Amino acid sequence: MSTRPVKQSPGFDKIERNMRPMCLCQWGFLGYDRRKLVEILTDDQGTVNSLGLSHEMIANRLQEITAKARQGLGDPVVVDDKFDVEVYEVRGKIPCPWGHPGLYRKSHVKLERIETGETLIWSDLGIHLIEEHGFYQGRGSPYRLEPADIKRILEL
Repeated sequence: MSTRPVKQSPGFDKIERNMRPMCLCQWGFLGYDRRKLVEILTDDQGTVNSLGLSHEMIANRLQEITAKARQGLGDPVVVDDKFDVEVYEVRGKIPCPWGHPGLYRKSHVKLERIETGETLIWSDLGIHLIEEHGFYQGRGSPYRLEPADIKRILEL
């Protein structure tokens, strides 16, 4: 958690507006989180650092699991003898709220750790947001991933 206010640039204000519900997607990316985007990024960066991880490590593992799960063609797949994973995809693509070129599949990946029943949910865009922006989404977002949960559930 940040201990002092962090000033947010007008550029980040615009990105934050893109993340509100119904702008790029129905549910938005911020959930009920009232922190400024720069505060969310700063807090998550501190957490990731304290866990001894990097955004790239996390994104690479999520991408690896997603690729294995896609082999099930919509059916659940057991990955690494530890996880039940299913990929749901709908038609269409979605852009990055930062304005990066390219579009991302509208996917929904649900992972359940067999041993504990704990779950994680993410999307293709979510992987990009983590890897390129260190953004795990706001609290209350349906695709919010807590870095500590990722480390524990995926044993990173």
